[in-house]
Amino acid sequence: MDGKVIIVTGASGALGRVVAASALARGARVAGVDHAASHVAATPDRIELGGVDLTDAAQATKAIDAAASHFGKLDALINIAGGFAFETVAEGDPKTWQRMYALNVLTALNASRSAIPHLVASGAGRIVNIGAMGALQADAGMGAYAASKSGVHRLTEALAAEWKGKITVNAVLPSIIDTPANRASMPNADFAKWVTPEELANVILFLASDSASAVTGALLPVSGRV
Repeated sequence: MDGKVIIVTGASGALGRVVAASALARGARVAGVDHAASHVAATPDRIELGGVDLTDAAQATKAIDAAASHFGKLDALINIAGGFAFETVAEGDPKTWQRMYALNVLTALNASRSAIPHLVASGAGRIVNIGAMGALQADAGMGAYAASKSGVHRLTEALAAEWKGKITVNAVLPSIIDTPANRASMPNADFAKWVTPEELANVILFLASDSASAVTGALLPVSGRV
């Protein structure tokens, strides 16, 4: 990753923080984009763009352009921003489906559309999305979330086909990520079976690297030991 410029959306979240730190440790320069406000001072290798609503196309473009301008180029976009809701279809709120679509699909769509001109100019552009194993077959209470992540899968495939030979576009499909929030919501689970953020970051950064130049349109399961 030495010398690569990477944008990580959802950079203040449990996975985003690990991916950003791992990329920096491998020599990349990183721009973190998040809805949460940022109070981190910029360095030559990292900037934080907070207060960005990626469900708004104009805000997404402004943030992506600012990051690319700061570093002078953009090589990879890693779309981690998203959300989760557990709610049954009959007893839930239809607005949950709209919220999941906005948080998971629109954020990736808007960021990707904004990044494409910069990634094409890179000559080795990469987009890596976060899908979900649970979107391959929805379980009870997972309808809205699974439908939105299925949308991420189809977005990944469509972009890969449309930009083949110019940008690679792939998605990783984690099962349950070992985060404090997931441990709190499932205290009796066997955490040792879950995929760690570090394990997932390794796969994400491989897909963002030059080593993955021949991989595009892949939906890659990263299920840990589940």
